[in-house]
Amino acid sequence: MPPATAAHLADALMALHAGVVLFVVGLLPLVLIGGARGWRWVHHRGLRVTHLGLILFIAAQTWLGQLCPLTVWEQDLRHLAGQGGYPEGFIEHWLARLLYWDAPWWVFEAAYTAYGLLVAVAWWWVRPRSG
Repeated sequence: MPPATAAHLADALMALHAGVVLFVVGLLPLVLIGGARGWRWVHHRGLRVTHLGLILFIAAQTWLGQLCPLTVWEQDLRHLAGQGGYPEGFIEHWLARLLYWDAPWWVFEAAYTAYGLLVAVAWWWVRPRSG
């Protein structure tokens, strides 16, 4: 794979990763607010199963000591592109700061587990419906 292609794919993966983070983090407050305000879409079963499944996967992988597959894939592409880390372009700079925090591993385990429990509790507060 040409280095330029690998670099573009790595950037696209980082943007996808940011979208996944936004979905996982942003949906919970929307579900809680929407449940209180009567928004029908927050009860969509497929949306809620996807949300719960993602956070359970994220929490489980941290408990297993594994990095997110999107992170691993992106870093592999960056190495193929000849990039030692994140270039300091504007988008890369801010997306990397959004996604990658410097904290002990246990902080991520605790945060993801607590957030996963909140998402699970929201399942009962704002029940999903079929169809």
